[in-house]
Amino acid sequence: MASSGPRWLVAGDIDGLMGLGLDNLIQILLILGLCRGVLGFPDALIFQVILPAAGLSLVVGNGAYAWQAFRLAQREGRGDRTALPYGINTVSLFAYVFLVMLPVKLAALGQGLPEAEAVRLSWQAGLMACLGSGLIEAGGAWLVGGLRRWLPRAALLSTLAGIALGYIALGFLLRTYAQPVVGLAVLAVILVTYYGQLRLPLPGGLIAVLLGIVLAAATGLVSIDALTWQTNAAQVGLHLPPLQLAALWQARGQLWPWLGVIVPMGLFNLLGSLQNLESAEAAGDRYPVKSSLLINGVGTIVAAALGSCFPTTIYIGHPGWKGMGARIGYSWLNGVVMGLGCLFGVFGLVGQLVPIEAGMAIVLYIGLVIAAQSFQATPAAHAPAVVLGLLPGLAGWGALLLKAGLRAGGAGSAAEPFGPALLVPLQQADVWAAGAFALEQGQIVAAMLLAAMVVYVIEQRFVAAAIAAGLAALASWFGLIHAWRFTAADTVLQMGWGTGARWALGYLLMALVFSAAALARQRAAAATDC
Repeated sequence: MASSGPRWLVAGDIDGLMGLGLDNLIQILLILGLCRGVLGFPDALIFQVILPAAGLSLVVGNGAYAWQAFRLAQREGRGDRTALPYGINTVSLFAYVFLVMLPVKLAALGQGLPEAEAVRLSWQAGLMACLGSGLIEAGGAWLVGGLRRWLPRAALLSTLAGIALGYIALGFLLRTYAQPVVGLAVLAVILVTYYGQLRLPLPGGLIAVLLGIVLAAATGLVSIDALTWQTNAAQVGLHLPPLQLAALWQARGQLWPWLGVIVPMGLFNLLGSLQNLESAEAAGDRYPVKSSLLINGVGTIVAAALGSCFPTTIYIGHPGWKGMGARIGYSWLNGVVMGLGCLFGVFGLVGQLVPIEAGMAIVLYIGLVIAAQSFQATPAAHAPAVVLGLLPGLAGWGALLLKAGLRAGGAGSAAEPFGPALLVPLQQADVWAAGAFALEQGQIVAAMLLAAMVVYVIEQRFVAAAIAAGLAALASWFGLIHAWRFTAADTVLQMGWGTGARWALGYLLMALVFSAAALARQRAAAATDC
């Protein structure tokens, strides 16, 4: 009963742990798969530094939110308060891997640096991105009200929806159809339980993963060979990550080039956490905004300081956990279970038993939620702004696939480095790669500014639209967005005075058009008054 006071563990917390723990397990397996498969990080770095640091960030955040919920419930004399759900941020995970860490590694290799040095630089860039996000989240606890008034919701949500659709939803949809027997069956379970609200004896996510494991084993996707098992078993043992202050100091020069990713991601995490606090309040649990956001930011800072490149966040779905009877225990249990698993290096073995195909429908669902929210949580009239804000993220994902395909075909090697000659045959095939490469650079900032322009135009705030276009021109001129150049095996941001002059001129012309529209509207209003 609500009047009985808070308890550290109730029966519903076990159901909550199954759901929240499963979400965090999928994120851990994604970190493991992306760091190994995409970034080529060695197991020593992954199991002895990155995963233990991520695990400790989960311990800190989940423990703090459980304590917060207990203290508030104790003060109120109620036993039905549900702690805020917390874990690794999915969107930031993909954004920092594909938009920061992978470009840094490819650029380093293109400059002729050895693999080990390229890995070090890539990891340090991820640390700096994670730290920057945490500082924005923590500092924003005092500024979030002003940010909400200044930044159109359509501009922020559509920007991240583009990343969610491309790097998360479409990426895993392709993987689903590459393994349809496993992927489509698991997707069906997620759809009927998460969207269809079908009540089952076990959490829908757990049933989906268990079904995925069975089907993966039946179709040969689960392959437990002795050598791989031995390699993963060798990582089992207590790994306490040391402070990485020296690595962060060495990476300080990597902050400026990636502000175009770090700042928007930090703002998204900040405002997304605020929305989740509002969702919790609507479900009957009001939490203080400042301390809740501060805990989130501190958790991310802890992750970076200990060696993880992946921010944490307050999760969506608080009403769902509350509805299934989860209270306080599911939060601290999640931190303990995930933290111990990371510290003792067991997730390599877990990953062999639980292939990513078994849980990828959950990640696809997260992508759908983020994309749908960009329309559902914004005024219907702003839908065109949302659509335009989606496109740079999709273009960036397309550019990533295009370059991967070119490298697979032999380009990007010492014998055949990337260069302008690649663009001609692609353009003849109506593939405007130069435009995709331009949208790829600073895609988050570009999407935000474009969507903001459309919002202001729809609201007939033409001066504000002109200011947004002016900011885009300024960012382009200095190469913060759009300006790009070839390396031997990639395309990278080209910063400097006037490097993005072409795009700057285009945005200045847009600003002139918006200014003319503002003047015309002012004259029309004056004529009407007369």
